[in-house]
Amino acid sequence: MSPPPTHRARRRRTVLMAMAASTAAMATVAAGPPGWAGAPAGDPASPGARSAGDRLLPYLGNGGYDVRSYDVGYTYRPGTTLMDSSVRIRATATQALSRFSLDAAVDEIKTVTVQGEPARFAVDKAGEKLDITPRRALGKGRLFDVNIAYRVDRSDNRARPGDPTSPAPHLTPWVNKKDGFVVFGQPDRAHMFFPANDYPTDKARFTFRVTAPKDLQAVGIGTPRSRTTAGDEATTVFSTADEISTQVVQVGVGHYKEIRGRGPHGLPLRSYVDTDAFDAAKPLVDRIPDQLSWFEKELGRPFPLETYGVLGVPEGYLGVAFESATLSTFAVENLQGPAEQLEPTMVHEMVHQYFGDALAVSNWDTNWISEGHADYYQLLYTVDQGWRDLDTVLKARYEFDPESRAASGPPNRPKEAIDALVGGNNAGVLMLAGLRHQVGDAVFKKIERTFFDRYRGRNADTRDYIAVANEISGRDFTAYINGWLYDEKTPPMAGHPDWVAPEPPKSS
Repeated sequence: MSPPPTHRARRRRTVLMAMAASTAAMATVAAGPPGWAGAPAGDPASPGARSAGDRLLPYLGNGGYDVRSYDVGYTYRPGTTLMDSSVRIRATATQALSRFSLDAAVDEIKTVTVQGEPARFAVDKAGEKLDITPRRALGKGRLFDVNIAYRVDRSDNRARPGDPTSPAPHLTPWVNKKDGFVVFGQPDRAHMFFPANDYPTDKARFTFRVTAPKDLQAVGIGTPRSRTTAGDEATTVFSTADEISTQVVQVGVGHYKEIRGRGPHGLPLRSYVDTDAFDAAKPLVDRIPDQLSWFEKELGRPFPLETYGVLGVPEGYLGVAFESATLSTFAVENLQGPAEQLEPTMVHEMVHQYFGDALAVSNWDTNWISEGHADYYQLLYTVDQGWRDLDTVLKARYEFDPESRAASGPPNRPKEAIDALVGGNNAGVLMLAGLRHQVGDAVFKKIERTFFDRYRGRNADTRDYIAVANEISGRDFTAYINGWLYDEKTPPMAGHPDWVAPEPPKSS
């Protein structure tokens, strides 16, 4: 993700509290219709956890189940920010469940069913958590379905709970356009789009079904599966073959023109660009195969997801670029112009598809793994193209590092949630560059490949990276890596003992 825009005032909404008309949920096993699997004798059902325990976002995440898939439906109509919506969640109970929760900050929950039966539900006072009590307890290890009919209001762009006031930036989750919308869910706002276990460790497959006027184009992550028309409307279906985290979804509606192509090894490429900017943006979009080939050679691994492309959004995109899985999102003007200025960010978001999307972080403290890798390989690409000198850039970053630490905190201990998105870039680059200097190119590349291979499709944290670095190098880099990621002060730069980090600015 590129740097955030200025802070926007947040607003509050009336807290939604709803209760489905149903009998009281049973915490003990009861006989049910075919497909029901109650908690076995001797394994009493209990509520699932209501938090993943994240230091920065303690209200986020849920326990007691593992989501397998989301099937989300939207009906978009011009002239209103309200959208009738639905989600079908398929999950596996990891304990015997009497009750479970989802992260949910939608406008209204209408109905909830579990295994086809009405369930009791309520939204908490903060408007962030949906508690669901099924009529019958769910047995450990059993697959179950949750169907939720709900409504979203795309004008609802409140800040996350506990967000600091100005000058901290507020990235609005709903990005509305004159003829549609797109979204931005990082780090914790995807549950404004659909009820979910909105935490990076619970990856799942996604399907989006978007109904909109047929003169508009629906866009989404994954692969387009179908488009059917009925009267003046069309319903487009996208789905992913790979499991991804909720925070990197993308879906929207607008006037877009599709660009198809082929990447290395026949990888299907599809991009969507604002129709009016198509001709101006196409030259850079056509550079994607070369960008993919460059990184495949650098890392030694092919692209890890089923497809790739970019989404060029009209009228701006929050001042950022976003690594939405399989379809990185940009303001369309950032796909028009000199390659030297614009391609580095394209490479940054493409690298995120490996580090951040295919390999996801285990918690928001460790998001340097995503941002540090994306920034590091972005830098290497500019050097390879002859646009930058490596040591010149590294020295400038080294001199900036004390200021970055003072503002955002150490990379593995950011001060605020927004710092997890931007605070780990600089030190991540310097740590990786210094590690490469110490072990040499061949060993460094083997560390990176091994780390990616071991945690592809999974989640990783700093301890995992240290373990791989030590294993592959045959040396102990624990203190070196921890120094860069946890220390309040900038460590010495490997290979450049003459570089001096300035004193951080005094806090006012």
